[in-house]
Amino acid sequence: MAKKIEVKCIMIDYYNNKFPNISDLQTKARKKIPKFAYDYLVGGCIDEISVKKNIRDIENVELRSEFLKPTKSSSIEVDLFGKKYSAPFGVAPIGLQGLMWPKAPEILAKAAKEKNIPYILSTVSSASLEKIAEISEGNAWFQLYNPSKEDIRIDLLRRIKEAEYPVLVVTVDVPTFGYRPRDIKNGLSMPPKMSPTNIFQMIKSPNWLYNMSKSGKPELKTLLPYMPEGMSSNELADFMNKTVMGSVDLDGLKPIRDMWQGPLVIKGLINQRDVQKAIELGADGVIISNHGGRQLDVGESPIKPLKNISEKYGNQIKIMMDSGLRSGSNIASALALGAEFTFLGRSFVYGVSALGEKGAYHTINLLKTQLEQVMAQLGCENIHNLRQHLVEI
Repeated sequence: MAKKIEVKCIMIDYYNNKFPNISDLQTKARKKIPKFAYDYLVGGCIDEISVKKNIRDIENVELRSEFLKPTKSSSIEVDLFGKKYSAPFGVAPIGLQGLMWPKAPEILAKAAKEKNIPYILSTVSSASLEKIAEISEGNAWFQLYNPSKEDIRIDLLRRIKEAEYPVLVVTVDVPTFGYRPRDIKNGLSMPPKMSPTNIFQMIKSPNWLYNMSKSGKPELKTLLPYMPEGMSSNELADFMNKTVMGSVDLDGLKPIRDMWQGPLVIKGLINQRDVQKAIELGADGVIISNHGGRQLDVGESPIKPLKNISEKYGNQIKIMMDSGLRSGSNIASALALGAEFTFLGRSFVYGVSALGEKGAYHTINLLKTQLEQVMAQLGCENIHNLRQHLVEI
């Protein structure tokens, strides 16, 4: 049975016992949305080795309980960039979320605001940055792909500032489009193309199709002002490659640091030397990540270097992590290895794709419940003490 507590017409405490794990939501989402949309969400680079490795390496982390000591109730609240969040995890940026489920960015941003966790809006989202700023009421962060054209970069940063986004996240690990066989087969390399096969898949997903017909086809809403009208598919691909994703080396980041006065986070680092350069740049945080295994199939999983990076640089910059996290246990493992905060992407989209608006709240509540259970079982009162429970290998 589902427990429903309605607050402001939103079931912020919604929890559905039929879906006690993220894998249950994934199974439901797979049945409910077209195959091309599901493949876009779950797919990785080349042989998808990194996707599997991310999960496996996190699952190999072990934590040790301590029982015979006085303990108080566990707290999972965390202070980050001057704001207290109710949990040490947030919603990672995913492009074209509206392809997986109509209005997914709006649904997730709303739930994140109500549950007081950060939602990161992607540059290539299907919702505009202004719309998400309005919905989130200051709780959303913005993820930027650095445009190669200076006038677009300047205008985007102006819009982000005027919309009062508190944190800017610059993604640096996409120097090329990822080689993703699932998307290539489905014609969903950038930009998406509808084939007869894809149309047939949509017809087989009537719930998805009905909601999509009401909301309209997903578009890159934030980027629309910079895209010439009547742009063909090939022209859009060229626009994305040459205009949207410009240089993100140190020289490419310096103008952004100069223009952006708020907290700046560099996302997609996995090399200690890059973290050192981020510190020298004046960044306030880094997200250790391999883009969910979607860009490099021979790289290491982010959990591997996390402990060494945290020990070396944790007192100089905020260390966060994403890629491969799928449970409260995984979040606890990342925190024990030195992350101060974590982000999950696919997990939240599974929730929305499976259960619609309710799924956003269910996923947040599910992860919080799991994390709180892990904390209590370990005898750990504060997330910052999780490092003391790490089983060293």
